[in-house]
Amino acid sequence: MPSRNAIKDYVSDSFYHIYNRGVEKRKIFLDERDYAVFLSYFKVALSERIDEDIENEALSVVEEARLRRLNLHKDIELVAYCLVPNHFHLLIYQKGNPQAITELMRSTMSGYVRYFNKRYNRVGSLFQGRYKASLIDEEAYLWHISRYIHLNSLDKKTEPEQDEHSSYQYYIGKKSAEWLHPERILEMHGSIKEYTDFVEDYRDRKELLDEIKHQLANH
Repeated sequence: MPSRNAIKDYVSDSFYHIYNRGVEKRKIFLDERDYAVFLSYFKVALSERIDEDIENEALSVVEEARLRRLNLHKDIELVAYCLVPNHFHLLIYQKGNPQAITELMRSTMSGYVRYFNKRYNRVGSLFQGRYKASLIDEEAYLWHISRYIHLNSLDKKTEPEQDEHSSYQYYIGKKSAEWLHPERILEMHGSIKEYTDFVEDYRDRKELLDEIKHQLANH
């Protein structure tokens, strides 16, 4: 019987935590271009208008046109993300069309694998099976998940506010974009300051839990 995180029956007006890692925990992002290409799938698919920054990214004209035809900005909002060398985390809000997440992730995953294999002259699987999608059906889970996602920056020894491959800079007002919607989470906290305090409050506990897991793995 499939796990609850592998089931792809999506519900409208719901949040989902979507994640995956490289096969055998191998790296899926090797340099800045790889990060940019992966994120471009979301920028193009979730933007209503053409953005100059998107045009400068590495997607082919054909790939960009295919993504735009999906018109997924009407049905999906990307709320938070963090890309780490060997895995990624996304927080997505599905507004309508229960097939929208499937369309977005299928296009992104298959397109990125084609790009990665061609660039690095490799064949075969890049990701560890299908992506996982966990329905956030409890308010406590929703409160915690964006903080958890943003603190993944610490796994690559990067401060969240300095991480160019995370949505945290959008949460603290350093960046803004049509294709990202931090307001859904920020409205729960009241202000940017309250949200940053909320994230910082968990930093030490995450580092402690990571250290405990590391120690257990080596016994």
